[in-house]
Amino acid sequence: MRIGELARMTGCTPRALRHYEEQGLITAARAANGYREYDDAAVTRVRNIRHLLDAGLTLEDVQVFLPCLDGDVAAAPPSPAGLRVGLERLAVLDARIAAQVAVRDRLAAALHGARTEADP
Repeated sequence: MRIGELARMTGCTPRALRHYEEQGLITAARAANGYREYDDAAVTRVRNIRHLLDAGLTLEDVQVFLPCLDGDVAAAPPSPAGLRVGLERLAVLDARIAAQVAVRDRLAAALHGARTEADP
């Protein structure tokens, strides 16, 4: 299948698919006219990549999961490397959330103070 069809089947953009290829996550054969040609297994692979990205992993993180991208990633038993990547990503997300909550709390306090001063 060509890149447009793979994009439609997986909900990705052709640009994202080219980027995944540049990162070594998917491969394509080249037709005589230079068009990329993907096999049917690429659909599963791309859907798994999307699943991992949607879970908060980065493309660099997804590299760890290369051996299992052609199967059911969600149901596969976790590997030690996969668990490590997941825990590291979770720690990063927790730190970002804590930072955002702190900013929110400062803004809420400033607004509360401003409202109190404006009310007689």
